[in-house]
Amino acid sequence: MTDQKRLPPLLKLVLELGPLALFFVANAYSGRFGYGDDQRIYVATGLFIVATLIALAISYALTRKLPIMPMVSGVVVLVFGGLTLALHNEIFIKLKPTIVNTLFGVILLGGLYFRKNLLQIVLDSVFELTEEGWRKLTFRWALFFFALAILNEIVWRTQTTDFWVSFKVLGIMPLTIVFALAQTPLLLRYDASKKEA
Repeated sequence: MTDQKRLPPLLKLVLELGPLALFFVANAYSGRFGYGDDQRIYVATGLFIVATLIALAISYALTRKLPIMPMVSGVVVLVFGGLTLALHNEIFIKLKPTIVNTLFGVILLGGLYFRKNLLQIVLDSVFELTEEGWRKLTFRWALFFFALAILNEIVWRTQTTDFWVSFKVLGIMPLTIVFALAQTPLLLRYDASKKEA
């Protein structure tokens, strides 16, 4: 059995967050290159699609596999970003986080229902948890993804496009980090390596 190649953590972070950061910067500053306020989101979306495809290609070239969450997100970026550009309607790119987060939530709950540990696959076995620990962690992440989907709907429907782009980059990531850190007691309580010792 061959060892699976893993990306260095910093490179993995850059490949996953780089396209989103480019999306934010392009939306904020493309006006300086002659694009009107009503065009900036389309420039940003086009760059977001290209950057996402490049990030996935680099990840595949280095590891010979595509990580599940970035791959699913990339497909949705391609489809909904493409619709945004083709139909010149920004609603499609705004729906992308709602669809991706809802999809992840449904997949995780579906895995629980069918007794499949999908979160462990997604996290590439970063943690060693008991079965109960994986079940509880999976349920919490599913609820969190649904909460992000609802939050995205509220923000894009009630705020300006610029605010939504900023929130997507500067709001969602800190919320995700805080949520992940809040799971530390659960990870410690259900650490399978300690129970085996």
